Amino acid sequence: MSENNIFDLIIIGTGPGGYVAAIRASQLGMKVAVVEKRATLGGVCLNEGCIPSKALLDSSEHFAMARDKFALHGVLVDSPRLDLDVMMQRKSDVVKKLTDGIAYLFKKNKIELLHGTATLKGVSVAGQHQVAVTLASPPTVAGQQTLPEPVTQVSVTLFAPKVILATGSEATSLPGITFDGQVIVSARDALSFERVPEHLVVAGGGYIGLELGSVWRRLGAQVTVMEMLPNILPTMDRQAAELLFRSLRKQGIQFKLNTRITGVRRIGAKAIVQFNSGSDSEEVDCDNVLVAVGRRPLTAGLGLEELGVSLDEAGRVLVDDTYQSSLPGVYAIGDLVRGPMLAHKASEEGVACVEKIAGMFPKVEYELIPGVVYTWPEAAGVGMTEEQLKAADIPYRSGRFNFAALGRARCMDETEGFVKILAHQESDRILGVHIVGPRASDLISEAAAVMAFNGTARDIALICHAHPTLPEALREAALDLHKEAIHG
Repeated sequence: MSENNIFDLIIIGTGPGGYVAAIRASQLGMKVAVVEKRATLGGVCLNEGCIPSKALLDSSEHFAMARDKFALHGVLVDSPRLDLDVMMQRKSDVVKKLTDGIAYLFKKNKIELLHGTATLKGVSVAGQHQVAVTLASPPTVAGQQTLPEPVTQVSVTLFAPKVILATGSEATSLPGITFDGQVIVSARDALSFERVPEHLVVAGGGYIGLELGSVWRRLGAQVTVMEMLPNILPTMDRQAAELLFRSLRKQGIQFKLNTRITGVRRIGAKAIVQFNSGSDSEEVDCDNVLVAVGRRPLTAGLGLEELGVSLDEAGRVLVDDTYQSSLPGVYAIGDLVRGPMLAHKASEEGVACVEKIAGMFPKVEYELIPGVVYTWPEAAGVGMTEEQLKAADIPYRSGRFNFAALGRARCMDETEGFVKILAHQESDRILGVHIVGPRASDLISEAAAVMAFNGTARDIALICHAHPTLPEALREAALDLHKEAIHG
């Protein structure tokens, strides 16, 4: 056992949970090693999820505005033309700058980084967890590391009393329908189409499917979303989800609800999707099928079964309130454990897990984790929905304000949507906030901050908001809850 291979903490995975945990552990004085199987850092979120999808959403929004809205502002331009290669290159540049930023932070915090695959090998005689790492040496193309199979392999063993698993998740396929990366694709592939599909079928009415469906619809594709449930976004507040549903339909996205895809037949570079919306089976042809029906924890190859680490029925690692698994000294965070599969949830858990290891007493407020759908308009929520409050028999009052009555929204020509605040009927404590409209992803943070301090609707109503701004809608909704709205 070489001293160079002994650490205080080993983290497997550099997604938003793993890399944040590593930096926080270093800040707390731990000697940290991180193992990442990719040639780039940041995990799914940064490489093929949150960041590239938002880059394309922003680019496609600019394109749609130039085509559909500039004239409304008196800006007259020729019909915009799409250079998809440039758009994709910009997306890649955004990703690279951020992955390079993580590498810089690792160096700054003296974190040991190993590229390779890690497997837990049990506890050594000295009581240290052993992590075997098969190092990857991918070839270099144009000065950049790529992701093909390693050319050479060297194995090393790392030792530490604590190990954090932060390997994230992967897309799940439909039964009997496998990804081929060309026609039947996951979100990763749909972020890198070489051309705009004539017709894209999206399996799943969750946030991933709606966001990527929005990207390609704005760029000119016919988009059909097939969802087996009667509603899109089933966990979102119903009023918010229904407004977003109507908005996306106005934008030209077609929806088939209560619909189950039963098969996909490839015919050359196209596909025929077989589906059932009732008693009869139907078919539709398309260029691509984006399967966005969920994700599953990525635990294969970690050696968990061999070591007897307990998993639940969904394949998630069972952990206690310190994020420790059934194997003492081995912890898990992010998509590997229960809770929403969100990057910011993973980051919060990464910090909390490390601080608990260090003897501190952090707490993740799971009920205050915001959820965002980055469509156009955006949708965001934090806390409980009206449906949840009714099911729990919690007395509440509701205040609502429409963006159509807001000066700043009118100036932006972004008047679709509303802010809704739900507060306890007796204490006035805010129980939930739900927003559909411009920059909902930014507005939701004020709501989460007030709720984190057990704030009331009256607290928001008493805060002087700058005028004209979008956050004024929060104040008006809070005033409306007490029947005091000025502009409602």
